[in-house]
Amino acid sequence: MIAIIDYDAGNLKSVEKALKKIGEEAVITREREKILQADHVILPGVGSFADAMENLKKYKLDEVIHEAVEEKIPFLGICLGLQLLFESSEESKGVEGLKILPGKILRIPDTDGLKIPHIGWNSLTFRNDGRLFEGIKKEPYVYFVHSYYLKADDPKIVTAATQYGTEIHASVQYKNVFACQFHPEKSSDTGLHILKNFAKLKREEF
Repeated sequence: MIAIIDYDAGNLKSVEKALKKIGEEAVITREREKILQADHVILPGVGSFADAMENLKKYKLDEVIHEAVEEKIPFLGICLGLQLLFESSEESKGVEGLKILPGKILRIPDTDGLKIPHIGWNSLTFRNDGRLFEGIKKEPYVYFVHSYYLKADDPKIVTAATQYGTEIHASVQYKNVFACQFHPEKSSDTGLHILKNFAKLKREEF
């Protein structure tokens, strides 16, 4: 069973629908026991970094997320869910993230001819061996919706990057923690393949 963390941040149903499409059982929940008993955990989300952190703390989900990671449950952050795993965001000065991974979330720089937010399909360049991308052809197109992007401190955790006014660290992997700035649930067959790869992971592998 895959637990989708509910912290009032939206985009939960589309993730649940994509998981059901690939034959996985999924539950949207904020209950600690359900999350910690799950085989996999997903933190999706759209919206403000500060509001999201406030809600995670309100429901004590920040503590549950740290527990899930420490218990080696395969964990996937999507879009805002990726950003929250890091230290801070320029969107919300003074607000600390979950600090599970080292790095900062920066605003996409203004560039002639490029609109912000970045909405649409971009190709990925693979870095390091990313388990989410096993069996996927080089430079696949995936769907993004964001105004802020990850600059990870450690290049070794970056498994995919894209270009949009700057280099964007689009996916990371560290032990049992995985994250995508793009939306696999909205990225057609490539996205479903990524979710299948995630669902195959087992906690005893980490």
